[in-house]
Amino acid sequence: MAADVQQAHRPGALKQQNKTHKHGKHKSKGQLDKETKGRVNVKTSTKKNKAQQRKQDRKHHIAQVRKQKRDEILSQKRSRGGNLSPPHFVVVLSLHEDLDLSSVLEVLKSCDESAVVTQNEQGVIHVSVPRFKQRVSFYVPEFSNLYAVMDAVKVADSLLCVLSPEGGIDDYGEQVLKCLFGQGIPSVTFVTQGLKKLGGKKQSEARKFIQKKIEKWFPQEKLQSLDSEQDGLLVMRNITNQKIKAVHYRDNRPHMIAEEIQFELDNEEAPTGTLKVTGFLRGRSLSVNSLVHIVGWGDFQMTQIDARNDPYPLNAKTDKQKEDTMEEDTEDVRVLERAAPGRQESLQSENIPGEMEGEQTWPTEEEMAEAEAALKAKTKLVKRVPKGTSEYQASWIVDREEEEINDDDESDDSDEDMEEEDMMAVDASGSESGEEVEYDTLTVTEAGDVANYDQTIDMDEEERILEKIKEERSHVMFPDEIDTPREKDARDRFQRYRGLKSFRTSPWDPKENLPSDYARIFQFKDFKRTKKRILKNLEDEGVMSGWYIQIHISNVPKDFITSYKPGTPVVIFGLLPHEHKMSVLNFLLRRVPEYRPPIKSKDRFIFHVGFRRYSACPIFSQHTNANKHKFERFFAHDTVTMATIFAPISFPPCPVLVFKEQHDGQHELVATGSLHSVDPDRIITKRIVLSGHPFKINKRSAVVRYMFFNREDIEWFKPVELRTKWGRRGHIREPLGTHGHMKCVFDGHLKSQDTVLMNLYKRMFPKWSYNPTVLNPPPMLESSNAMTAEPSGYQLFDD
Repeated sequence: MAADVQQAHRPGALKQQNKTHKHGKHKSKGQLDKETKGRVNVKTSTKKNKAQQRKQDRKHHIAQVRKQKRDEILSQKRSRGGNLSPPHFVVVLSLHEDLDLSSVLEVLKSCDESAVVTQNEQGVIHVSVPRFKQRVSFYVPEFSNLYAVMDAVKVADSLLCVLSPEGGIDDYGEQVLKCLFGQGIPSVTFVTQGLKKLGGKKQSEARKFIQKKIEKWFPQEKLQSLDSEQDGLLVMRNITNQKIKAVHYRDNRPHMIAEEIQFELDNEEAPTGTLKVTGFLRGRSLSVNSLVHIVGWGDFQMTQIDARNDPYPLNAKTDKQKEDTMEEDTEDVRVLERAAPGRQESLQSENIPGEMEGEQTWPTEEEMAEAEAALKAKTKLVKRVPKGTSEYQASWIVDREEEEINDDDESDDSDEDMEEEDMMAVDASGSESGEEVEYDTLTVTEAGDVANYDQTIDMDEEERILEKIKEERSHVMFPDEIDTPREKDARDRFQRYRGLKSFRTSPWDPKENLPSDYARIFQFKDFKRTKKRILKNLEDEGVMSGWYIQIHISNVPKDFITSYKPGTPVVIFGLLPHEHKMSVLNFLLRRVPEYRPPIKSKDRFIFHVGFRRYSACPIFSQHTNANKHKFERFFAHDTVTMATIFAPISFPPCPVLVFKEQHDGQHELVATGSLHSVDPDRIITKRIVLSGHPFKINKRSAVVRYMFFNREDIEWFKPVELRTKWGRRGHIREPLGTHGHMKCVFDGHLKSQDTVLMNLYKRMFPKWSYNPTVLNPPPMLESSNAMTAEPSGYQLFDD
């Protein structure tokens, strides 16, 4: 029998038919392999090749950026000190009281035999060193004159700090460095003189001690000795070859320091005249049609710019070369530009609002006839006046009701009114002044010392500081809480306040109920875009940077030349477009840790904003990302705070220093920061908190008292939401009786020790307190020697 042959399986009618893969309109990988049969297109490249190309592009881009930065550094170095560029301007600064800078300057002037040394009337020493092919200008500002030091450093390319070999940096030097750090400090070189005269061990210890002092402020800088001519050459080489540190607010604008000053009056009786300032132009180019700012004096227009021959060449000319130059250059002055009246920028800093701008419609004839009839029909008022008073005199007497209406001033808030009245009452009666007499018994042992100590203390200032300390402590313990006045209705006293469902999300129109001062200012549609466009499109027309020029400034007050002292730096900055117009400036500030007294909002301070300085009364607010910002009554110690004032427009980056004028006239640094924005639409809201106490509690409902004292006030504030210190939320249901009790309902059970609160908000606006005139403070050492140890009263409430 034959072997059985296995039969092949034959699918039946019920075999499962799987769907084929749908690869869409494109061909599948298998289909492509069948068609190409392993062939690869020449134009296609692998991922590895693409990665290599991207890597090469990145390397090429990095090399381009590196080359661009190297070229920028080289161009910066070549823009200073060369024969065709302005010399390195170095400010020599003493950081110790017992130093003599004349010996330092002698070493620098005599370090090279071939150097050419000249000195002008303003005290600027020019040293041309042919060995280095560099020119250096040294300037020594007046010692202990803070404003002279700060103005000179504003235009300095480098700072030469001289330290004492024994004391290093004293208190005066630390105060100056604090101010310079806030303003913007250029490249720094530290030297000391007399270190080699010490013994071996003392010299090593003194060097280590001074180096620690330096590393506290500049961790990367090293100390250099300046005892011989060789040391002077090393210092000169370091100054001319060091990297120029960028100070952006200065580099974005044309600036110069005066080498020569001339003042011409239009006539003998004229209050103003023409100031001619000669010097090297640095920074950007300067157009005669733009405005300039004289530091400490304000903004002015120019009439003419002249070119002068450089009086400080790199190489000294021989007698024959001088004679040839005199024959060729018969005219020492060449006119470069004259002002065009049609293109010259105006000095108008404020907007002039139209008197009828707020009117919506013109009155009709009927309305005018009714107004005339109302004027003719005089209503008779019955007033109680003293005997013998005429009708004209009686019209000036104000009724009691009118006094109560006018008492609600827009600028004063509820707690501030009460605080001012309390302070006036204390000053008038003197009942609380006896609490501070105890401080006198802690200071001296002899009667003469007690008398002298009392003469140096201003008791009124002591009382004001004590009141501020108490207010700050009360504000920290009970933030924004005030008492509801009983002598006046709450709906009248707080009629400018409103309740918000949510401080973060509730809408608030920034154009609503603006004060009249807002009609005098200018506003940008998009400030950041305008700033970017101005800084990007700075035209290079006009006088190029690096020239030795003379500018004619018109309408300068006569007081400028009468109060000018030879040797005081005269610094001039060119203004960017719109920088002379007024607007609302917002500064981001942080307090200086050394200043402990409380800083209250609306107090007058002195602001140094870039190259400007002026005084104003700011209002403080929180710095948040929301569209509404809470008003702060006091400047917090360890927090960044926003200060808002009316001031001339400036474009950031721009440093800000805030000073407080003391009773002895000295200016003390209280805060540093920068310009944040120019925005009048920034909403600053003041919050007040009315508090009440639960009287009867029944689960979620409670009877609250002491928040209001009449039924009408409760009905007025009924829509405002309530909250408690323990986190409950609720609302007023109905008033009970006529003495201020009200029934409230909350979202949970209320505790008997809880406190019911109501938040009300009002928008705050800065006051027009801008004053461009700031007097120079007295020398720093005179006030520091007169100062004694501060009493510990400032630290009573810090813990």
